Amino acid sequence: MREIIHIQAGQCGNQIGNRFWETIVEEHDIDLKGQCTATNPILKERLDVYFTEAAENRYVPRAILMDLEPGVTDTVKSGHLGHLFRPDNYIHGEGGAGNNWAKGHYTEGAELIDTVMDAVRREAERSDCLQGFQITQSLGGGTGSGMGTLLVTKIREEFPDRMLSTFSVTPSAKTSDTVVEAYNATLSIHQLIENCDMVFCLDNEALHDICKNTLKLSQPSFRDMNSLVANVMSGVTCSLRFPGQLNSDLRKLAVNLVPFPRLHFFTVGCAPLSNAQDRQYNNVTVNQLTAQMFDKKNMLAACDPTMGKYLAASAIFRGKISTKEVDDEMIKIQNKNSDKFVEWIPNNIKSSVCDIAPPGIPAAGTFVGNTTAVQQVFRRISGQFTSMFRRKAFLHWYTAEGMDEMEFTEAESNMNDLISEYQQYEVATVDQDESFQSAADEEEQ
Repeated sequence: MREIIHIQAGQCGNQIGNRFWETIVEEHDIDLKGQCTATNPILKERLDVYFTEAAENRYVPRAILMDLEPGVTDTVKSGHLGHLFRPDNYIHGEGGAGNNWAKGHYTEGAELIDTVMDAVRREAERSDCLQGFQITQSLGGGTGSGMGTLLVTKIREEFPDRMLSTFSVTPSAKTSDTVVEAYNATLSIHQLIENCDMVFCLDNEALHDICKNTLKLSQPSFRDMNSLVANVMSGVTCSLRFPGQLNSDLRKLAVNLVPFPRLHFFTVGCAPLSNAQDRQYNNVTVNQLTAQMFDKKNMLAACDPTMGKYLAASAIFRGKISTKEVDDEMIKIQNKNSDKFVEWIPNNIKSSVCDIAPPGIPAAGTFVGNTTAVQQVFRRISGQFTSMFRRKAFLHWYTAEGMDEMEFTEAESNMNDLISEYQQYEVATVDQDESFQSAADEEEQ
C-alpha cells in the first residue's frame, strides 16, 4: 500500500487539516470511534493510504498535529474528531511563534522539532511502503511558515527519496491580518523552492471570492473556505484512495506537472461549484466540469491564469465517467485555448478518472495547473517585502532571534529569480528553442 503521512502545522494548517479529515472520514464511511461502517468493499480497500489499522478494527488517521501554542490543538482535541487521532501525535509548545518566522524556524520551533520528527519516524516505521508526506500550513504566520519550513527541511534530509507536497496558504492583500506576512512568506518560499516537490498554492482572497460570488454566501466563514480546500485535497488524493480506470498518485502528478525542478508551484480548482438553489437546475456532465475547472473564477489562488500560460495541467475526474469523454474534452480544451498552453510541451494535460464520486454528487473534478501566472502571487509578496525591507522595518524582531540580514537578501533574490524563470518560460517559443539549439551546435563545431 502506498501510505501518506499527513502533518498540519500552525493554526491555519490545523484548521484546514481538520476539515480535510472530516471530508475523508465521510468519504470512507468511518464513524467517530474509528470503525469503518461502509458496505461497499471498494471504500475499505485502500484505507491504509491515510489510516493505520489498530486493535478491534479501529482506523487511526496517520496524522501529526503540531503548533507552538496549545490553543488550536486543544480545540481539535475537544472537537468531534478529537478521539480519532493518536494522543501522542498532538504536539504543541507553550510560547507560540507570535507571527514571527524566526521564532518558528530558529528558536521556539527548533526546540520542538525533535519531538515532531520522532512522531514522523514512528509513523514512517509503521508504514509498509511510504509514498510521501503532505503538509498543510499558512505562509503568512509564524508557526506554519517558520516551523513548517523547518520540518520540510528535516524531512527532506531524512527521507530524500519520498514525495513531499505542501498545501500552502499564501497571504493576500484583502484578507491580510499580519503586517509582517510579506517577510514570513518570502522566507518560507525561499525554503519551499529548494526542499519541496509540489506546492499547492491556496489563497484566502480567492477562497473568499468563490464563497461570495459562486456559492452566494453573504458572510463566508473560515469553515466554508476550508471546505473548498478539503475538497481539492480529497480530489488530488482520490485515485490513491479508490481504484479507478486511469490511476494517478503523488509521484505521477509531480512527474507530469513539474518541467523544471524549481517551478513546482501549482494553482488548483474544483468543480462542480454552485449554490444550493442552482444545484437542481444543473446537470453534471464532463463538458460542464471541464469548463468550470478551467474557469479562472474557480481557481483557489489569487492569480489570473488567462494572464499567463500553462506549462502543464492535470484534470482528475471522479464518478462514473467514460475515459473517452474525458480524452475528447481535453483535446477540445487544448485546441480551443491553444494560445494559453506553451507550444513547446505537447499534450500537456494529464487526466485521471476515479470511479467513486464524493458523497451527495454524481461526479466531480479537481484541477491542478502549473501556470506561469502564479508569478503574480510572488510579485505581490515581493513588492510588499521590498518596500518594508528597504527601510528595515520590523527587522529587529527577526535579528533578535539570531537571524542575519543576509538571509532576507538571499530569500528576496531567490524569489525574484523564480519570478524571472516563470517569465522566461512564458515567452519562450519553439522557434526560440531551435535558434538556441543551432547556436549551441555552431559553438560545438
